[in-house]
Amino acid sequence: MSRLAELVHAFDPTLPLRYAHTIPANWYHDPLIDAAEREAVFATTWQLVGRRALVQQPGNFLTADVAGEPILVLRDELGILRAFHNVCRHRAAPLLTAPCGKVSKLRCRYHGWTYDLSGQLRGMPEFDGVCDFRLEDNGLTPIAVAEWGHWVWVHLGQPSDSLEAYLSPLPQWAIETDLNQQQFVTTKEYRLKCNWKVFVDNYLDGGYHVNTVHPSLAGVLDYASYRTTLYDWVNVQTSPLKQDTAPDDQGLANRTRTGTEAAYWWIFPNVMVNHYAGVMDLNLVWPIGPEECRVIFEFYFLRVEGNESFIAESMAVAERVQQEDISICEEVQRGLKSRSFSTGRFSVKRENGGYHFHQLLARRLQKWEAEQSV
Repeated sequence: MSRLAELVHAFDPTLPLRYAHTIPANWYHDPLIDAAEREAVFATTWQLVGRRALVQQPGNFLTADVAGEPILVLRDELGILRAFHNVCRHRAAPLLTAPCGKVSKLRCRYHGWTYDLSGQLRGMPEFDGVCDFRLEDNGLTPIAVAEWGHWVWVHLGQPSDSLEAYLSPLPQWAIETDLNQQQFVTTKEYRLKCNWKVFVDNYLDGGYHVNTVHPSLAGVLDYASYRTTLYDWVNVQTSPLKQDTAPDDQGLANRTRTGTEAAYWWIFPNVMVNHYAGVMDLNLVWPIGPEECRVIFEFYFLRVEGNESFIAESMAVAERVQQEDISICEEVQRGLKSRSFSTGRFSVKRENGGYHFHQLLARRLQKWEAEQSV
């Protein structure tokens, strides 16, 4: 048995929650697991890559990196949304380097090869005399792409589910709320010294850390009624908001003032959507290496004009909560390398969402490893 096989099969995803252990500690820092996740997880699932508002008009484009794979998304002349590997077919230079913008064609700045917005190769300077070469065989390599909500998503492999099926029941829930009516305000990015899974674990612990790490948040959530509901590739944590108590943190109370429930949606493997009535945040976490990750926050509000003071206050609250999470996540990463720790156990009452994540992750890794060994 290879070392990778030993690693991925050290976890049993079939156990009932009451008997289950967490994934092994070395999954959070071993380079073999990090490399396997990029192929088995990020390359085989729908990945959110940017806001659809950036690619609304013909010629609009955005670029992104999906766990090491450079991609570009654009709207062609006919209004068709397309995605390609952002790699010229000549010497692998990027075609677009800006995060977003507008173009009429795709021209590689290395040797000047030119492609149209449908990805077809149209011109190669000084390429006369090359044998067995056809323009139509050397267009850009396409990627599956779809739109939902405020965002554009891509799939580097062959998707077995449509995007909406993969996200279910989030799209149906969004119709019943103000999720799709919220307006984008700004983006903030963080770089954490922890494995990306530590950040996801922290998000999915069913509120278990709220009272100890986020005491101000505990003042507005009805923790006793906090619940996690599982679906195929999605789970959602919900909590009623306290309506009859005086919170210690008035800023956080204001952030949640317009609704009766908090909803925290997670989409496997790395997307999180936090919703209160009138307020929404997107969290997107990307691996940088075995022990480092990048977290992107996008902030949305139902009312923007004339709401500047509330937005500033709300974002300040989100920043404080994020700093609390960063601190504990980086501490956990250090602890995961201790010789005293190998695996942990789950709270049956609180941590079914975390186990759901570990099960989905392990099954992907185990399936991919078995396919590689054939």
